[in-house]
Amino acid sequence: MDKHQIMLYLLAIVAGCLTGIYIPSNSDGLSAWINPFLCLLLYVTFLSMPLTQLVNGWRDFKFMSALLVINFIVVPTIVFILTRFVQGNKPVLIGVALVLLAPCVDYVIVFSGLAGGASRKLLATTPLLLLAQMALIPLYLIFIVGKSSLTLFTPGPFIEALILLILLPLLLALTTQALSRKWTPVTHFAKTADSFMVPAMMGTLYCVSGSQITSLSEHTDQLLKTILIFITFALVAGVCAFIIGKIFRLSINEQRAATFSGVTRNSLVVLPIALALPKEYSMAATVVVTQTLVELVAMIIMMKSIPRLIKAQ
Repeated sequence: MDKHQIMLYLLAIVAGCLTGIYIPSNSDGLSAWINPFLCLLLYVTFLSMPLTQLVNGWRDFKFMSALLVINFIVVPTIVFILTRFVQGNKPVLIGVALVLLAPCVDYVIVFSGLAGGASRKLLATTPLLLLAQMALIPLYLIFIVGKSSLTLFTPGPFIEALILLILLPLLLALTTQALSRKWTPVTHFAKTADSFMVPAMMGTLYCVSGSQITSLSEHTDQLLKTILIFITFALVAGVCAFIIGKIFRLSINEQRAATFSGVTRNSLVVLPIALALPKEYSMAATVVVTQTLVELVAMIIMMKSIPRLIKAQ
């Protein structure tokens, strides 16, 4: 599975899309499975890491500073420029700004690790990134969208993500690692945790694409511009993140992780915010879903290309 993981991920996305299109009644059920699969995915990811060494990641001021510059100075600048192309359509503007301003804190750890990035350091920065986006996104939305955006923001989805997608799998992984020192069956399970990663990722991709493709297919003609914006964002943010990594003199693994952090957005966390908007802004949720699907394809491409583009000279 490791050898053919790229093809398997693409097949999972295609299978999810076909399921969502031909069996649309399953979309709610698939949506309900996204967080459990993400939790499992992050659990097996954390289980494969020496989590007792995470404290070293908190001491890496240079890496954390680079991520803050990328995600809260460079990215908002890119978002402001790109949103000028949709400023005449407020629901679309809100959706684009909301999703692109929020750096990912969940599956970016997995994708970065699969591409040889410093996933442990990314894990260590997740609380900081969550708190920073909770504090700063409302301010950026006021500047990009207007003062009316103040009523759109709620910290609930971010807090829920922190508990369900970070703290819970992290505590489970720590418990498993502790038990593995005393209980042989748990030791064997912990050593084979990596083998669950590809199926868990496939399950996540299948559920995300299957639950959201119907919404996307219903508004294809209105979303072409946003698709181009999201593709442009991935390219520009990736290049800028790489440049910032060079300026901060990050290691090769740190540069890869920083590049993934700059490109990957918190779409699964901000989607509940978009879904909770008034009916006249329903298009914002569809825009967030569009970004998710574009990003999943971008992540699979980056898994293959980043190790080749960012490598030791």
